[in-house]
Amino acid sequence: MRITQGTFSFLPDLTDEQIRKQIEYMISKNLGIGIEYTNDPHPRNAYWEMWGLPLFESKDAAAVLYEINSCRKVKHNYYVKVVGFSSVRGVESTIISFIVNRPKHEPGFNVVRQESQGRNIRYTVHSYATDKPEDERY
Repeated sequence: MRITQGTFSFLPDLTDEQIRKQIEYMISKNLGIGIEYTNDPHPRNAYWEMWGLPLFESKDAAAVLYEINSCRKVKHNYYVKVVGFSSVRGVESTIISFIVNRPKHEPGFNVVRQESQGRNIRYTVHSYATDKPEDERY
């Protein structure tokens, strides 16, 4: 199963050149750039671990790509994404995010059905990755 979160996630993985073009676009729009990683890509897990400090004032796409590649090297079996933040008053939010690294094996999710009072049925999503301890997930 292929995890689909963020922009471009239904497309094939971006090449380094395509990633660089997206970084240049984010820099041209004065977005703060952050690099995040996780081994639990649950759809409600919006807060991934930060790789270093956000690059709020970076004007060099090569420097951002260097940080992305450093994170990929250390966290090669994790999901790694790039996030662009807007600091414009009234927005102050994520404008763009896309995955730049995936583990070789993506275990996916299970939908769990729960019957409750009356005829109510609740559904929850369970990540197969969390069945193992954190350092053994991938």
